[in-house]
Amino acid sequence: MITLAAVAIVLPFLGAVACASLGGRRGDGPGPAAGGGSGGSGGSGGGAGGVGVIGGGTGGRVGVVAIVAITSVAASTALTLIVALDVWTEPGVRTGTLAVVPTGSVPFGIGLYVDGLSAVVSFMVCCVALAVQIYSVAFMAADPRYASYAAFVALSTAAMLLVVLAGDLIVLYVGWELMGLCSCFLIGHRRSDDAAGRAAVRTFALTRAADVAFLFGIIVLGLGAGTFSVRGVLTYDYPHGTALAGTLLLVAGVAVKSAQFPVHAWLPETMRLPIPTAALLQTATMVAGGVYVVARLFPAFLRAPATLTVLGVIAAISMLGAALAALAQDDLTRVLGYSTISQVAYVAAGQAVGARDAAIFHLLAHAAAKASLLLAAGCVITVLGSGLLHGMGGLRPAMPVMFWSMTIGWAGLAGVPVAGGFFSTEAIIAAARPGGGPPSGIAAWAAVLVFGALLVTVAVTGAYAARAWLMTFFGERRATRAGGARSVPALMSLPVAALALPALALGFCGLGVPGLRPEPVPTILEVVMVAAGVGTAFVVWNRDPALDPARLLGRRIRGVLARGFFLEGAGDRVAVHSHGAMRALAGPVAAADDRGVTAAVVGSGRALRRLGGRLPVPWGGNAQAYVTGLLAGVVIIALAVVVFG
Repeated sequence: MITLAAVAIVLPFLGAVACASLGGRRGDGPGPAAGGGSGGSGGSGGGAGGVGVIGGGTGGRVGVVAIVAITSVAASTALTLIVALDVWTEPGVRTGTLAVVPTGSVPFGIGLYVDGLSAVVSFMVCCVALAVQIYSVAFMAADPRYASYAAFVALSTAAMLLVVLAGDLIVLYVGWELMGLCSCFLIGHRRSDDAAGRAAVRTFALTRAADVAFLFGIIVLGLGAGTFSVRGVLTYDYPHGTALAGTLLLVAGVAVKSAQFPVHAWLPETMRLPIPTAALLQTATMVAGGVYVVARLFPAFLRAPATLTVLGVIAAISMLGAALAALAQDDLTRVLGYSTISQVAYVAAGQAVGARDAAIFHLLAHAAAKASLLLAAGCVITVLGSGLLHGMGGLRPAMPVMFWSMTIGWAGLAGVPVAGGFFSTEAIIAAARPGGGPPSGIAAWAAVLVFGALLVTVAVTGAYAARAWLMTFFGERRATRAGGARSVPALMSLPVAALALPALALGFCGLGVPGLRPEPVPTILEVVMVAAGVGTAFVVWNRDPALDPARLLGRRIRGVLARGFFLEGAGDRVAVHSHGAMRALAGPVAAADDRGVTAAVVGSGRALRRLGGRLPVPWGGNAQAYVTGLLAGVVIIALAVVVFG
C-alpha cells in the first residue's frame, strides 16, 4: 500500500512536468472555445465550447496537455481509492521509509504514513482535483497559458498529497511550502489582471511569513520528541511547555493557510482567479491543508489545552464574522469565498472542542459541497457573463443540472437535515455544548463562546444560503443572456453533478458513523436555527422577489459587512498610510541627519586633519626618540604598579 501511495503522489508531479513541457511558448494557444472567469465585483465571463478543445489546429497541443493532466490525476484517484479501501477493510497504520537523512542532531526520514485519516483525505483531494482538471478543459479553453495552469493544478495536487501522506514532519513541510507556492501562482495566473497579481503577491508574502512560525513549530515538536517522524510525534508525551510552544507556532501558520481571523482577508481578495482554481484552493489544497495538519497532529494539540482555547476563539470569530460577511455580498463568488472561511472555522471549532472525527467529516462534506457550488457558479457566470446576484433570477428551468447541484450544495452548507453537513455540524454542536462532548481541555468560557457562535452561525448560514439560492434560480429572469443557458458543455456540467452526489451521499453515510449519530438536544437546536435562517431569508425575499433580502441589514451595516469589516485591503491601506507617514518624517530626519550625523562626521574629519598636522613634530622619524619614549612609559607604568599595587 505504501508503494501505491507513493505512486499516487508521483503521478501528478510527472503530469505537471509533462504539461509544462508540452505547453511550450506558443503551443498552448487559444482553442476554439472561450473560457470564463469570475471578477471581484462584477465578474467576467465568456462562452464555453468545451469538447472542441481536444481537437487539432491551434488547440491540438492543448488537447494533449489536457489528456495528460486528466490522466495523471485520474490514475492517482484510482490508487488513493485502492489505498482507502484497504485501510477501511483492514484498519491500521502503514508506514514506509525510503531513506534517512542525517542532520547532525535529529535525522529525518523520507517516507509515508497511511492511516484512516490520510487515506480518506487523499482520496478527497484527488476527486476534487480530477473534477477541476476535467472542468478546466472547457472553462479555460481560450486561455493562452492553459498548459502552465494545468501544470500548477497538477503540481498543487501532488504537493497536497505529500502533506497528507507524509511520514515525517520535514517532508510534510516540503509539501506545505510547494502547495502554497503553487496556490500563489494560480491566484496570479491572469497576468493581464493587475488586481489578481497584487492578490498573489500579498498572499505569497503573508503565507511565507506565517510559514516561518510553522517551521519553528515543527522544529520544536521534532527536537522535543527526538524525531521528526509522524509516528514518533503522535506517541511522544510532551511536557506542557514544549507542546504549548510547538502547537501555538503551528496555529500561526495554520490560521493563514486556512484563512482564519485575523489573517483571512487574502481569500476574498483572490476571487478574481479562475473558478476551477478557487474550487481546488478552497476545498482540496491550501485552505484545507491547514486544518488537516491540526487533525494529523491532534494528540500533540491535546497536550496543550491553551492552544486549543486559542484555536477555538479564532474559529468562533471566523465562523460568525465570515458568515455575516457572506450574507451581505452581491457577487456569488464572494459569497462562496466568505462561506469557505466560515465552514473551515467549523472544522477548527470541532477540533478545539475535541471532536476531531466530526471535524474531518465536515471537511469532507464541505469539500464536495463547496467544489460543486463553485464549479456550478462558474457555469452560471459563463452563461450570464456576470456573477452579480442582483442580475440573476429565474435560471431554474434553463439550468436544471446547476439548480439541483447547487440545491444539494447549499443544503449541505446550511446543515439541512440528511444533507452532508447536517450530521457533522450537529456533532460539533454536541461536543461544544456545556457538559457534553469529549473533553479537550479547552477553557470553559471558550467552549461557551464556540457553542454560542456555532448556533448563531448556523442560522446566518441558512440565511445566506437561502438568499443566494433564491436570487439565482427563482423569481423573474433578469439576465439577458440566460437564453443560452443550455450551451454549457458536458465537460463543465458533469463534474458539477458528480461532486453533488457525494455531497448528498455523505449525509446518509453520517447515519452509519457512531460519532455522528444525532443526539436529541443538539439536533433540535440545529434544526431550529437552520429553519430560522432559511425562513427569514425566504419571508423577506417573498415580499418582493425583485429585491435583495440583504436589504434587511440596512445600508450602513451591510456596507460594513460587504467590506469584510474593513479588513479587506487592510494591508494596502497600512502600506499607503505608512508611505505617507514616512514621507512626512523624511524632511525632519534629513535635517537632523545634516545637522547631527553629517556635522559630527565632517567635524571629526577636520579635527583629525588638524591633529595630523601636528603629529609630525614629535614623530619625525627619529628612532632614538621612539625608544626613549617607550622606556619612559615602561618606567612610569612600573612606578604606578609599585606605588598603587
